[in-house]
Amino acid sequence: MPTTYPPDTTALITGGASGIGAACAAALDKAGVRVITADIAGGDEYVDVTDPTTVTALHERIGAVDILVNSAGVVGPSAPLTDVSLDEWQRTFRINVDGTFLMCREFAPGMVARGWGRIVNLASIAAKDGNPNQSAYSASKAAVIALTKSLGKELATTGVLANVVAPAAVSTPMNATTDPAILARSQQLTPMGRMGRADEVAELIAWLCSESVSFSTGAVYDISGGRASY
Repeated sequence: MPTTYPPDTTALITGGASGIGAACAAALDKAGVRVITADIAGGDEYVDVTDPTTVTALHERIGAVDILVNSAGVVGPSAPLTDVSLDEWQRTFRINVDGTFLMCREFAPGMVARGWGRIVNLASIAAKDGNPNQSAYSASKAAVIALTKSLGKELATTGVLANVVAPAAVSTPMNATTDPAILARSQQLTPMGRMGRADEVAELIAWLCSESVSFSTGAVYDISGGRASY
């Protein structure tokens, strides 16, 4: 069955200037979806997902959307938990969790009002495994999974689906500064023996944003090269 979208569908992608967000923008654009990328550095629109004022201002500028992909995120500190400062911990949560919360809170009501919508949030296999020396990242992405499970249940009868994607390590600019030892461990744990590509993740997200998905919400979709075990 071909992947289809309703006519005149608009998608908003945070973190859309690079990495998985940019790959999602390319995949949805190719499928004929009108795409708006929002980022703190580049993209079609400016947004600081940690700031409710700029999130609301973005909504006022672009109006309602049909698809929301929350791809903005940071890896955070790569250090033992006992060496992580409170500021580093809180910054990771502000971007990864608060940002996802604020964007969903802002744009979900418009989808509900029109009776159709798709929300896809980006988590990580680290949310399930708990990567050593990545406590803030692992915990924040676990929070994104729980948030999405709750939201999916809340919206289950509205025509709006909310799902979450949990990739293993992917070759993106976000991982350019990640501790090489952490990336090497991830690759070692991956049966396919390599890191994922942003376009591979984008294909899954594009499908989750489409009409092809109709009976799945609050679900976690792993894309991990075989690493995920539950």
